[in-house]
Amino acid sequence: MSKNIREEIKEHYGDIAKKVSETAKSSCCGGGSCCGDISNDLYSVEYVAGLPEEAIRASLGCANPVALANLQKGETVLDLGSGGGIDVLISAKFVGETGKAYGLDMTDEMLELANRNKEKIGAKNVEFIKGYIENIPLPDESVDVVTSNCVINLTENKEVALREAYRVLKKGGRLAIADIVELKAVPDEIRKSVQMWVGCISGALSVAEYERILKKVGFTNVEITPVNIYTKEIIRSIAEEKELGEIYSHLNEDALDGAFAGAHVKTYK
Repeated sequence: MSKNIREEIKEHYGDIAKKVSETAKSSCCGGGSCCGDISNDLYSVEYVAGLPEEAIRASLGCANPVALANLQKGETVLDLGSGGGIDVLISAKFVGETGKAYGLDMTDEMLELANRNKEKIGAKNVEFIKGYIENIPLPDESVDVVTSNCVINLTENKEVALREAYRVLKKGGRLAIADIVELKAVPDEIRKSVQMWVGCISGALSVAEYERILKKVGFTNVEITPVNIYTKEIIRSIAEEKELGEIYSHLNEDALDGAFAGAHVKTYK
């Protein structure tokens, strides 16, 4: 990933972690955002019961990958771009004391927030580690499941990141992620905007390209299902929430209408 995009993303999510830690009254991503929030019913009550408020308010995903993952007792799960830890802490409940839930994040502030959330609920089977999704600091074939929530779209090196996910999965393991996909071609200015990468939009792959890359790195039985289609009104709210209104005002709204969606992606090694 080029330094300017990676650093913009790191700074953006670091700021979110700081705001949550300072107990700012905010969902961090805003209603209607491609990053979702708890008010959009991404997680039912059974999933978030007992979690710290800070973990819920730092939720930045576009769906619930844990529901897609079908986790079992004793499994080892890795969440890529774990943020404040919501999906890791939920996963830890499903895999139980005999299982393990890892969270990987590149942002110090998010790791600090996640570890505080871990301590608040006394989770013993959880470990948050620092690193990049393009270079996962875990051994080959060490996890049963890889999850992620609106993170793969943020990297420029998607093939590298997905190849790394494949590497750390055990044979027969599964990838169960939520991500943003492109449903129709968008203007070049979107693709060239660093700020709109941070806004979760510019980095989205088409469904066909996503499937091609997954199969290229070795995955089988690929299923990609768009579940939340973003209208131009939703995309405008994303831009405004992230203070990108000026950039958005120069874009063709009709071209963006329905161009992106939050999707479930599930596949196997």
